[in-house]
Amino acid sequence: MKDTFRIKKKFPDGGWYYDIPSLAETSPSVVRIPYSIKVLLESLVRNEDGRIVTKDHIAHVAQWGKEERQEIPFQPARVLMQDFTGVPAVVDLAAMRDAMGELGGNPSMVNPKIPVDLVIDHSVQVDYAGTMPDAFSRNMEREFERNRERYAFLAWGARAFDNFRVVPPGAGIVHQVNLEFLASVVAEKEQEGERIVFPDTLVGTDSHTPMVNALGVVGWGVGGIEAEAVMLGQPVYMLVPPVIGCRIVGSPRPGVTATDITLTIVEKLRAYGVVGSFVEFFGEGIGRLSLPDRATIANMAPEYGATIGFFPVDAETLAYLRRTGRSERHIQTIERYMRAQGLFREEGSSDPVFTDVVEVDLSRVEPSVAGPKRPQDRIVLLNLPERFASSLTSEIGPHGFGLDEKEKTAEVPVEIGGETFSLSHGSIVIAALTSCTNTSNPSVMVAAGLLAKKAAERGLRVPPYIKTSMAPGSRIVTEYLSAAKLLPFLEQLGFGVVGYGCTTCIGNSGPLHPVIDQALREKSIIAASILSGNRNFEGRVHPLTRANFLASPPLVIAFAIAGRIGIDFEREPLGTDTEGNPVFLKDIWPSDEEIRSVIKSCVRPEQFQDQYAHVFEGSEQWKSVVPADAGERYQWDPRSTYIKRPPFFEGMEREAPPVAPISGARVLGLFGDSVTTDHISPAGAIAVDSPAGQYLRERGIEPKDFNSYGSRRGNDAVLTRGTFANVRIRNLLVPGSEGGVTYYLSPSGEKEEMSFYDAAQRYRQEGAPLIVLAGKEYGTGSSRDWAAKGPALLGVKAVIAGSFERIHRSNLIGMGILPLEFKEGEGWQEIGLSGEEVFDIAVPDEITPRCTIRVTARRSDGSEQVFETVCRLDTPVEVEYYQHGGVLQYVLRKYLA
Repeated sequence: MKDTFRIKKKFPDGGWYYDIPSLAETSPSVVRIPYSIKVLLESLVRNEDGRIVTKDHIAHVAQWGKEERQEIPFQPARVLMQDFTGVPAVVDLAAMRDAMGELGGNPSMVNPKIPVDLVIDHSVQVDYAGTMPDAFSRNMEREFERNRERYAFLAWGARAFDNFRVVPPGAGIVHQVNLEFLASVVAEKEQEGERIVFPDTLVGTDSHTPMVNALGVVGWGVGGIEAEAVMLGQPVYMLVPPVIGCRIVGSPRPGVTATDITLTIVEKLRAYGVVGSFVEFFGEGIGRLSLPDRATIANMAPEYGATIGFFPVDAETLAYLRRTGRSERHIQTIERYMRAQGLFREEGSSDPVFTDVVEVDLSRVEPSVAGPKRPQDRIVLLNLPERFASSLTSEIGPHGFGLDEKEKTAEVPVEIGGETFSLSHGSIVIAALTSCTNTSNPSVMVAAGLLAKKAAERGLRVPPYIKTSMAPGSRIVTEYLSAAKLLPFLEQLGFGVVGYGCTTCIGNSGPLHPVIDQALREKSIIAASILSGNRNFEGRVHPLTRANFLASPPLVIAFAIAGRIGIDFEREPLGTDTEGNPVFLKDIWPSDEEIRSVIKSCVRPEQFQDQYAHVFEGSEQWKSVVPADAGERYQWDPRSTYIKRPPFFEGMEREAPPVAPISGARVLGLFGDSVTTDHISPAGAIAVDSPAGQYLRERGIEPKDFNSYGSRRGNDAVLTRGTFANVRIRNLLVPGSEGGVTYYLSPSGEKEEMSFYDAAQRYRQEGAPLIVLAGKEYGTGSSRDWAAKGPALLGVKAVIAGSFERIHRSNLIGMGILPLEFKEGEGWQEIGLSGEEVFDIAVPDEITPRCTIRVTARRSDGSEQVFETVCRLDTPVEVEYYQHGGVLQYVLRKYLA
């Protein structure tokens, strides 16, 4: 084997790059490996040091697909954050500085080693709907009232830490800002006094980070815990992934949107099973997808379960970079570099060799929605009335609501503005143009504007019981909608701009009209939301909307006009025009040529250049929170209910304690399949009577100032109390329950129903460790670090599940929680567990990746159930993280060594 694979070549524009094609001399197959794997390979070659990255790592990846998967250390070029996950990450870094000082180390060593960008986009709520002309300014004002303390903390971080930038609120959604501005595709840096050119790569603390894969940038979502480790100089240790090629063929039919294509791909890939895999798109059909269309598809990689959804750089990539105002010099650098490295996709070039191939024919895609509870559950639009009707009486689960025949016909009258309406199952109460997925794509946003124009001109309107809003992915959207003279028609229908950030899709939908809120609380109506988002898990959009559907922006407006989910668009009109004539969806649906014409004339590079020229400066409101001075260590305010020093490092010693078995454990939660991080992690509004609400009330915070769980992620006391508090979570330990309740099981065998937090505190007093039992796909959804931090602080030591979603499994390990997987064909039901047993987990002293661990469940009658589990510490580094009690403790001890 060669001593090194680091072959440097002179770059035409000056500087150097590490040559990948030269590896074909010893590994001929490197020419046909997937583009995304070549990017990983380049990172290894560039960072080869014989210690962290070795020639063995490089040789293994160069032979991709021919050997058993091995672990590699991937070193991304940068980290991307949003504020919900960014605030707790900066809180942890500040606490690490304190711990370094207290343990005798140098606090300034705790500092980002690579560039970090944090975009504040998750804190704006739709307090004022899009029907109000000043909704944007009023929501922004309310946002600063609620979050001034958080924002001042982030502004401190931007000054106190090197390599850390903050994009202030009001600029847009993190992923669109990344796509339009932050992503460089090809990066440059000084290394040993020389200019080095290399691919832009990243990890992000939001699961929809893969949206940037549309630009040919390799990046994916990780938990905030893992991102913190990367910021501090740790590689991402990962098994070299399989790569599923998704061949795109055919051309979409007229009227089919990028959203329809994406929902179809989500359904197909989720059914195939791509969890833990890269997906790479290829085939002649991708040439018919604009880059924003590709971004829509890549964005939903978490929904189809892939780590990334990658499109290689090609001519469309370069054209998009020109359309979004990037410099011509940099675009030429990208083209030269990508061609030199064999990373540029040419029409007619040979396809890479993949692990397997799935095909999607664009000509067979039909208009669709997804719901009522999961993004992968696509429904052809024509079938929606029948499917929704059947869901009402279907068994409670991902597809049903479990109503009996009498409940099926429930109605409740409401009066708003002198008009009386009748709400029934499927009545829409929230309609939102929201999320990075679709509000980043001019084709669907222009389509929405054109449809709104045609509808308004025919005299159609949206019923006043529906809360409407538009939260564009960036200010560019408003620019081109205004240039096309479409914004006034959207506003006329109630879809005025309410903010530039992640609103309804993340649960920041704000309050419903008081009359609607009261009606839905008094009567068990399956109210609906329709949104152009990527997530519709239970309890996420709004606690009172039990059926939530994802759709393209023009369909969102059409459903809003109709006022109900169950409309048959083929046979039923949306309404009547000013002359009393019926107006059908087909009458106002814009043609593809109309959409293309508006985009061509109204989307211009200058819009991007102007909007991003001063993006880091922020508004006068932002400038007012920036501290005049920023010390090395943060001055914690003990009165703060937003920012609190976390307890993760309390009692920590310089040496890691030995691994020990888990004995006498009690079950805190017993769950079925598809428990999401939305079920586990605190999200949305804070209920007054919840443990978190009581905590805030005790500190003088009025309910109107509670803000959301997401905004208080910098306070562990609030977030721990909100863990497992989702209003739709079903803890099977308490049969028939819905919401954040469990049983406390006393040593004498008595059962008492209470909140998860209160039960955890009782067990803590007894010294009893806790575990969670669950079914398959535990932890699907957003990359929420508090879905792991919360259980860890409650005292959970292990989760035994049928299977884990990738990011959440990593987060559990990062917090020192042991993920164990039932053997194939087994689960807690099959084994005959009730959750009332006492558990002993025989964690070995010398724990190894994917070893077998025996679990003993002791029943109250003295009988025992012994079963084996697979330890889901998949790599040696994950074992080390667990041995240290978590990744942050591991990194801190490395600094202290």
